[in-house]
Amino acid sequence: MIAISMDMEQYDCPFIDTTDDYDLSFSAVQWDFHHVDRELETRLIVEAYSRGALDTGLDRLQRHDNMHQVDLLSKRGDVAHIRTRIGQTNAMKVIRRNGGYITGPFHIEAGSETWHVGFDNDGVADGALSELDRNNEFTIESRDRVEIPMLGDFIQNVDAAMTLIEGCRDLSDVEWRTLEAAANAGYFETPRETTLGALADEFDISKPAVSKNLRRAEQKLLGRAIDAMDRVD
Repeated sequence: MIAISMDMEQYDCPFIDTTDDYDLSFSAVQWDFHHVDRELETRLIVEAYSRGALDTGLDRLQRHDNMHQVDLLSKRGDVAHIRTRIGQTNAMKVIRRNGGYITGPFHIEAGSETWHVGFDNDGVADGALSELDRNNEFTIESRDRVEIPMLGDFIQNVDAAMTLIEGCRDLSDVEWRTLEAAANAGYFETPRETTLGALADEFDISKPAVSKNLRRAEQKLLGRAIDAMDRVD
């Protein structure tokens, strides 16, 4: 399998158009293509910086020419779960016509969309990308050949991967930023390339405080990593 990740700009996609005008994002939870109606049904998580921005963006989405249906499944604060049906876009048509298929969730923000698609071989992939280039703007972020053992390994260890993702989500914003700054500055290298004092100065807090934030982040991630190791086949 040829696995391709790309940054896509579809000119006829309601989600891309909406995020181009409004500060919100869409992340796919589920999708299903209806062959008879030529429609894509999706369930998505919508996130905005405020409840007002969320409501405004959803209203704009519902009025898009290529949006056939929007159902609000749930909403809490500035996050919503929706079900939609949109008409087939040009890019969707090209991918399907050339034997392509979706291999992972897509994310839409700031007028572009992250796609994860697969093709059975290089020739098919090259043909699809050539045709796709006629009416769409996109950038290939990665292109990899995924062999059968690698694909099987990924499928069998999805639970372990999700455990690690949950560990990242457990981190508070302060813990995340502190851990990221420490790693980027070389705090975990041997010998260390920065100190607690330098990190404390960067965040304008005391050395004990920055040390506490690092320990909390490490404990959360290490706990999840051990859980993930137990799940790896």
